[in-house]
Amino acid sequence: MKVNIPKTFIPLLFTLLLSNVGLYGHSPVPAEFPSLVSSLNVETSLEFCNERVPLKEWEVRERFEKELLLSLWDRPQVILWLKRSTRYLPHIEKALRESGMPDDLKYVAIAESALRPHVGSNKGAIGFWQFLRGTGRKHGLVIDEYLDERRSIFASTRAAIEYFTELKIRFKSWTLAAAAYNMGEEGLGAEMLEQGTENYYDLYLPLETQRYIFRILSVKLIFSDPQRYGFVLAEEDFYPPLTFDRIHVECSQEIPIRIIADAAKTHFKEIKDLNTEIRGHYLSKGKHEILVPEGASKGFQARYKANLEEYATARKERIYVVKSGDNLTLIADRFGVSLSSLLIWNRIDIKNAIHPGDRLTIYNVDANNDREKE
Repeated sequence: MKVNIPKTFIPLLFTLLLSNVGLYGHSPVPAEFPSLVSSLNVETSLEFCNERVPLKEWEVRERFEKELLLSLWDRPQVILWLKRSTRYLPHIEKALRESGMPDDLKYVAIAESALRPHVGSNKGAIGFWQFLRGTGRKHGLVIDEYLDERRSIFASTRAAIEYFTELKIRFKSWTLAAAAYNMGEEGLGAEMLEQGTENYYDLYLPLETQRYIFRILSVKLIFSDPQRYGFVLAEEDFYPPLTFDRIHVECSQEIPIRIIADAAKTHFKEIKDLNTEIRGHYLSKGKHEILVPEGASKGFQARYKANLEEYATARKERIYVVKSGDNLTLIADRFGVSLSSLLIWNRIDIKNAIHPGDRLTIYNVDANNDREKE
């Protein structure tokens, strides 16, 4: 018999399943969830960056309670917030502390991205702090075909601190600065002027921005006392912190990331996971600072130099000029290479057309395969 389960019940069922299954070798722990109504009782005054939230105003309290309830309902997501926090929050907290910024700003990154480096929005915002391309570049982030520093926990946090500093100077309030971070400073400034108020809680703003501070506050409350809300994690449940060595490499030409991985005695995926800002399969010509697994910096430069020499010797290439009637599949078959390799070598999107006169790089696939088997 087929049973139709309403979609709204799925998060609760998933939570109940987790609560009765032993994870990571633990014995099952009986689930104890506080009632949703009792979870709404905030016994102390609530603040964002030391700015009081007027919870005694019923309209404000309703907006706050809605966001807290929505966060608590999605318990799997909260568990992932908490588990990821040990990987990324120490780096955000350190940067905020060194810049003299309020610690509460770290909750913005959780509300924005759930601490996922590659997440994107339908508006084109990407990364931990959800920067749009133009805003990211304005604040010093490199965004090109090789790098997207919106995905770097270090570079994007630096840019977010710079942006928040500017917003605080302009709006003289961290609450308004966060609202401007969400909707844009010009839009917020125009609304404040038109509506004649500088109080976030009195402003009629786009609905997403009206909810924004309260979503951040719900994250803050849960993180301040996870057990109160039924999230009991043992130390070994949290994801391990980022550990790495920093190395500097100079590329006289485009260099495959696998050359770096070989020199670091690891694999392509780990280099990409540690350096989430790197796009594609190559480092561009120039100087780079790269994260490698902890301990891999010892002897790295010697291995890297040897790998480069071997790569230059083995890697033979030719240039093919596209002719009328050609397509990528025909060209790949003609030279005995895979279509995927042809796309990677030439940074081509399969959805984009090629045209007569285009120049394609084709490598000696036999030499390349021999190198990869070592």
